[in-house]
Amino acid sequence: MFRVYRRQLNDGSCSEVAPDPFSERRSRHPRQEAMPNSFIMSGVLHFDLTETTQVDTGEIFRFKMGSHESKRNLIIVSNRLPLSIKRVDGTYQSSISSGGLVTALSGLTKSTQFRWFGWPGIEVRDVKEREQVCKSLDEHDATPIFLDSGLANEHYNMFSNRILWPILHYQSGVIYEDGPWQAYRRVNEVFADAVADAAEPGTLIWVHDYHLMLLPELLRNRLQERNKRCAIGLFLHTPFPAGDFWRALPVKKHLIEGLLSSDLIGFHTDEYKQNFIDTCASNLGARTEIPNQMQYKNRLICAGRFIVGIDPQKFADTLEKPEVQDRIKTLEDKYKGIKVIVGVDRLDYIKGLTQKLKGFDSFLDDHPELRNKVVLIQVAVPSREDVKEYQDLETELSTLAGKINGKHATPDGTPLLYMHRSVPFNELTALYSVADACLLTSTRDGMNLVSFEYVACQDKKKGVLVLSEFAGSATFMRNGSIPFHPANMTEMSEALYAALNLGPEERQRKHKFLRDFVNTHTSAKWGQTFIEKLAQRCRHPMEPC
Repeated sequence: MFRVYRRQLNDGSCSEVAPDPFSERRSRHPRQEAMPNSFIMSGVLHFDLTETTQVDTGEIFRFKMGSHESKRNLIIVSNRLPLSIKRVDGTYQSSISSGGLVTALSGLTKSTQFRWFGWPGIEVRDVKEREQVCKSLDEHDATPIFLDSGLANEHYNMFSNRILWPILHYQSGVIYEDGPWQAYRRVNEVFADAVADAAEPGTLIWVHDYHLMLLPELLRNRLQERNKRCAIGLFLHTPFPAGDFWRALPVKKHLIEGLLSSDLIGFHTDEYKQNFIDTCASNLGARTEIPNQMQYKNRLICAGRFIVGIDPQKFADTLEKPEVQDRIKTLEDKYKGIKVIVGVDRLDYIKGLTQKLKGFDSFLDDHPELRNKVVLIQVAVPSREDVKEYQDLETELSTLAGKINGKHATPDGTPLLYMHRSVPFNELTALYSVADACLLTSTRDGMNLVSFEYVACQDKKKGVLVLSEFAGSATFMRNGSIPFHPANMTEMSEALYAALNLGPEERQRKHKFLRDFVNTHTSAKWGQTFIEKLAQRCRHPMEPC
């Protein structure tokens, strides 16, 4: 059971919070009288049926400060909890789900305990059933923020994913609608109410991603009303585009003003960070003369690059499992004498899957001598299946895969294995391990952690990473990969051929470069670095970044 030790500080400061083993009972039921529309069950805050949000209470974060260790309360907030919830035999059960954010934060759990706030992904109206959901989620140190399904759909699908997501990924022609925008505002308000009530003075609050861009400002206002001084950080897991794309959004100023109530804003790359700083200067007149910081409305906001990563040891340990070793041997026997190319992507237009299949078709046209000697195993993980654009994309990919196999297959085999489903982790690591190359064709991508995962599984084979120059990871992995432009089919074909024919010394050199990078920039380091910087901003909010 997760335990939170808190001490109320009368001045609302961010000074060190000493562990108090007797305070848990006192802190689990804060200020009932201030929350007339809520009720408390099992120590978890719940809100009324139409507007409830998931809130994470503080988690003890342990890190080095000078010569002594300190503990801090940490709240992590994301649009959706990283858990799958299902009804089984009259009750609710929850389990960890997959996803980029889950992968990124999985390594942080080795050094940091935290409680996670977010929407559970389902609508639960019955009070007793809500209690069951909360009890199940509490086992994973998570607290649900319940939302009406219509409001959640307008916020997530209609605004976040149909308007914000494409703009952040350099897509043009986005149609703005006011209804989804109002839903986006309302959900951010509900989250702000919940987190502000749960936070204690000195709590570090880490907000994640584009679904909650308004949250820092809304939360800051509510915390000030409650005389709580907390540090707010936000990490954007997508790119931030150059000005022309952002300028097309009618509510652009509201969104960046929301972000500028953070103490610290994190980005994957220096390019994304600088795009944001330039946008703040041109749209709001923020002062940006000093690198990595912005002055706006008498506040100093830091912007930084924080390289997200994975937990390499998790992959190493999985590869040692007997059942995974058996699966690797089975795959090696099946594809003996055949070059294996692997692709693993969420089914999304930013992943360039259409370009990938067309590029592979071009590669097969260019090299008929490789017929029956090469196979592309492409995993397209289902995503946003209720959004028409994604349904249409899956139909297009399935049709294209059939055409490629119809064109290039022989009685001895087919060159493309296309799977539109999730793959168990053991199977995924085995696939990574046997692949001679990994082909990633993102047209725009915040980072792309598949590039990290593939490298982590290649100590034996020294496979080659063929990486789109528009993936965020290409910024750091260029010297260890073969880069290409995903819209250039000829360039993609040549990159694939080069990867499959690279000499052993060059494969070794490239793999060492990438392996060193992946081992150095882990998810644990990413989380620790961000939290330490956020704690510094809490102690000294007006010091230069």
